[in-house]
Amino acid sequence: MNGGNNAFRVTALCIGIALLYLPIVVLIGYSFNASPLVSVWGGFSTVWYTELLRHRSLLDSALLSLEVAATASSAAVVLGTLAAIALVRFARFRGRFLLTGMVTAPLVMPEVITGITQLLLFVSLLQTFSWPHRGFVTIVLAHVTFCIAYVTVTVRSRLQGADRSLEEAAMDLGSGPTRAFLEITLPLIAPAILASWLLSFTLSLDDLVISSFVAGPATNTLPMLIYSTVRLGISPVINALASVIIAIVGTLVIAAGWLMRRADQRRELEMREAERANTAPAVSDTRDRPPLALRSPS
Repeated sequence: MNGGNNAFRVTALCIGIALLYLPIVVLIGYSFNASPLVSVWGGFSTVWYTELLRHRSLLDSALLSLEVAATASSAAVVLGTLAAIALVRFARFRGRFLLTGMVTAPLVMPEVITGITQLLLFVSLLQTFSWPHRGFVTIVLAHVTFCIAYVTVTVRSRLQGADRSLEEAAMDLGSGPTRAFLEITLPLIAPAILASWLLSFTLSLDDLVISSFVAGPATNTLPMLIYSTVRLGISPVINALASVIIAIVGTLVIAAGWLMRRADQRRELEMREAERANTAPAVSDTRDRPPLALRSPS
């Protein structure tokens, strides 16, 4: 019975991995296809990577998407971390329930509804204050809106599991609240902050629906350009660009995982050394004491 269950689990795992990564492998393989027809193999060639360097509109859209993703994820990390600190450290304050609802609402809100509401907001602001004009700024503001939710949830879960006594001990030794947070709590939640930044960067880079609503007529992000191009037929240049993005994202994910694993190992080593240093004096004091029979009566 156990053998049958294990075989089923292995089969399901292999099918899931194949459905996830086999299309990526096929896409990377066809990026080296010499034929202009995507479905016909014409031999190995790197001509489409050379053609990618000459495709100015595609490179401009890719650069715009990277700038938007980096700006939106950085701003979302700052605001989302502050929201997580407020929800965890302050148990009761006026508007807590409203803040919780506003933070978690973008997680379940359909992107079409979010895009329409953002568009109406920016149009109203433009008519009232003559700002912001639809383009880079509106895309960043819209992406920050839904990325904050993911950052808050990620950092909040990590902050709830952090040991508050370490920060309190630092303040008992004379450290201020800000310094104690920066030197004690911030390194503990740093892996969650990094993970939330990567998640926000990926979501912003991949967004199509919301960007289509808030982008200006002369602004095209990479997903918008790819979508408009694929509707007329898949170009091998798109395969080459997708392969480059996969390589960059894969490298960043591996590097982030290595850094977080190294930070966790360093933290575990420091905790072991601290425990060893705390137990060593107690053991030495016990060994230095003479037996009860040899002690002189007081």
